[in-house]
Amino acid sequence: MVATLEIRNLHASVDGEAEMILRGLDLTVKKGEIHALMGPNGSGKSTLANILMGNPAYEVHEGEVLLDEENLLELESDERSRAGLFLAFQYPVAIPGVTLGNFLRHAINARMKADDPDSKGIPIPKFARLMREKMTQLKIDHAFAGRYLNEGFSGGEKKRAEVLQMAVLEPEIAVLDETDSGLDIDALRIVADGVNALTGPNMGALVITHYQRMLNYIKPDYVHVLYDGRIVESGGPELALELEAKGYEWIRERHEALAQVQA
Repeated sequence: MVATLEIRNLHASVDGEAEMILRGLDLTVKKGEIHALMGPNGSGKSTLANILMGNPAYEVHEGEVLLDEENLLELESDERSRAGLFLAFQYPVAIPGVTLGNFLRHAINARMKADDPDSKGIPIPKFARLMREKMTQLKIDHAFAGRYLNEGFSGGEKKRAEVLQMAVLEPEIAVLDETDSGLDIDALRIVADGVNALTGPNMGALVITHYQRMLNYIKPDYVHVLYDGRIVESGGPELALELEAKGYEWIRERHEALAQVQA
C-alpha cells in the first residue's frame, strides 16, 4: 500500500481566535508524488504546516489528518515524526553546543527506543557510515556534521541541514514550509537538488511556497492554490506559471464570484 497523507475538511484557528484560518481544506499527497501548495499571504499555508506537525498554538475545530489511515491529530509531534511525517521549517532555530551529527544520532535513537524500550540505539560506526552516505549523496562537505546545529549558518546552510535531516530520517511524506524563503539563486538550487535527490518512490513531498522560482528547480506533479483557507484551484505545473504571470488577483475574483453564485 502506498503511503498517503489525507487532509479532510480541515478547519483550524490560532491562539484561541474564533475566526477560522483554514475553512474546509482537503488535500491528498501520496508517496512518490510532489505537490506544490501556493497562495497569497494570509491564505493559511504556514498554518497548515504547523497543524500537520502539532504546534499547540493552533487548534483544529473540525476535520481529519490521516497518514496511512492513522489519525495524526491524536499524536504528539514526535509520534507524528515516527509515523513518517517530516517538516522543514521556514525559519530553522539554532541549537548552540549540539552538533548536527549528534542531533541526528539522538533523533534516530529516540525513534528506536520508542519502538523498542530495550534498544541501545544505533551503533556509532553504523551511524557514521549512514551520515557519510547521505552527505555524499547530497554533495555536502562531511565536516558539516561537526558544526553546531544552525549556529552561524547562512540561510542556505540552514536549509541544507534540514535536507540532510530529511535524508537521514527517511520520512514517508515531507512538508517543506517555504524552504525558498531568504535564499539566493545559488542556495536555492543547492537545496532543490537535495530535495530532488530524495523525492521519488520512497518519499512524497508537499512544497509550500509563494513563488514559481522554487518550482523552476523542484518539478511538482500537482499544484494547488490555497485562498481564504481552502484549496480553490488545482492543476499541473502550468498553474504555477499562470500564477507567476498573472498574480493572485484572478484567483480572488473567481473565488468571490463563485461564492456569490453559491450564496
